[in-house]
Amino acid sequence: MAVSSLERVIPELMDKHETTGKQTLLLHLERYQYAAKYIVPGTVADIACGVGYGSDLLVEICPESISRIIAVDFDKDSIDYARLKYSNPKIDFTVADAETFQSPVPLHNIVSLETIEHLPNPEKFINSISKQLVIGGRFIASVPVTPSMDANPYHLHDFTADAFRQMFIKAGLQEIHSFIQVQPYRIFSLLARKEKRTQDLRKNILGYYRQHPSKFFLRIQSVFKDGFTNKYLVAVFEKR
Repeated sequence: MAVSSLERVIPELMDKHETTGKQTLLLHLERYQYAAKYIVPGTVADIACGVGYGSDLLVEICPESISRIIAVDFDKDSIDYARLKYSNPKIDFTVADAETFQSPVPLHNIVSLETIEHLPNPEKFINSISKQLVIGGRFIASVPVTPSMDANPYHLHDFTADAFRQMFIKAGLQEIHSFIQVQPYRIFSLLARKEKRTQDLRKNILGYYRQHPSKFFLRIQSVFKDGFTNKYLVAVFEKR
């Protein structure tokens, strides 16, 4: 059974009364709704699909444009849950690793939201998956562009908007549209860990800062620049 957590969003199991649960769910849904506007007709690979609610939403919004979605996640429990909850003849839920996934069909669209910050080698992933995209195909992706590694132990990288974009440009893709999501947070509420999703935040953040002082200064810089907000860049790239 898949469990809703800091890194696993399950809409029907999230507490809508908790700020972090409600805000996070709305952000995730907004990303998929945005992606649906830029889908070109044909196949879609939803990489790191989680429990499948996003793939299901894409088919709901774009029933005529999408011929097939290959929805990929490395977590078997999440894929099992998706197959039960979001069964749809147009969606193939598949257990696979994002970095080594090879599509059985040419891809017209790739959707990969809040994925690359978890991968050991995000640039390698983008290069590999982009080669499976047809000319004129689109890659829709998102990433945090404010620091996240300090608070979230599951994130392996911090990205700036420019660093994120450069990986796609190097892979031969061109940005055609983007937008920034802003998520305010209450620092003292997070530190108190009163909500379920905050239980997975890094336990000894002061110890982390002692070992990684550059991350402390990055956080201070972010607070001065952006205040107490998380920001996410969602962008559409096209293969020319």
